[in-house]
Amino acid sequence: MLFVVLLSPLILSIINNPVITIELSFIIKSSIIFPSSLPLSIYLLSNMDAKLSVVVQHYCHLSPLCHPRRKHRSDHSPSPYVVAVLSRSPDKSVELSGTMASRTVYKDNWFDRAAINHLSQRLQETTGLRSSKSGYDGLVEAAGVAYRKFNSSQQQDHIIQTLEKAFPRPILSAIRALLPQSKFAREFFAVFTTIFFAWLVGPCEVRESEFDGTKEKNVVHIRKCRFLEGTNCVGMCTNLCKMSSQEFIKDSLGMPLNMVPNFDDMSCDMIFGQEPPLVINDPAFVQPCYKICKENKKNHKNCTSQ
Repeated sequence: MLFVVLLSPLILSIINNPVITIELSFIIKSSIIFPSSLPLSIYLLSNMDAKLSVVVQHYCHLSPLCHPRRKHRSDHSPSPYVVAVLSRSPDKSVELSGTMASRTVYKDNWFDRAAINHLSQRLQETTGLRSSKSGYDGLVEAAGVAYRKFNSSQQQDHIIQTLEKAFPRPILSAIRALLPQSKFAREFFAVFTTIFFAWLVGPCEVRESEFDGTKEKNVVHIRKCRFLEGTNCVGMCTNLCKMSSQEFIKDSLGMPLNMVPNFDDMSCDMIFGQEPPLVINDPAFVQPCYKICKENKKNHKNCTSQ
């Protein structure tokens, strides 16, 4: 039932076809998050029959990773040794080479495309700006236009408003009531993110971190962030994704979130339950932008400014 609540705001908004039943079978191995088998039937609006079987394997180990409006860390946060891997060449810009310079090719399915178009349309609706492209390129273009037009604070406000339109507040409030801060909630959000939001961030997996002296599978490791790769801009990563997501998830779901991007390999760690550091203490905000950043080249924009 909880999966129905979590998925409904996105799915009901993006698909407009006859009602059928989709069978979702979730099998969690080597995990204490759910029983070994959790069959679930939900009604979705779709134009085809489908069956999705998701297997979450045993995960490996990790270490931790921002909320500008938080003055103090939570007493329940893991130890504050969170850093991002940063690098800078003499001219204070990062140059990607080899596999990092080549763009990943994604084969989006019908759900991915519907979710991407839904989010892109909500962003354009919120900002009043329009993209000439479709799919993920359209989402990136709309985000780029918003990044150029608005200052840092306005960018974050617009993204939060976009997320509120994409995921209605009553649904989020219900989730918050059903899943108060707990080990179960932190691990649940981590697993849910890897299954249902890979279309936004790219392939990811659950990893462990230490929380209050115990091991928890509360971290989502994004191998190569799709949004960062698509924008090639540090400022768009920190303002449009990192800061906005942290604030939205904390305010709407009551779940602290710390996102630690690694600008060397474009990976990122999402740590559920951990309060992010202040902007002035966050290493992500001293990172120079990439040499291939379009915003830096074409618009002479200071991508690291706040």
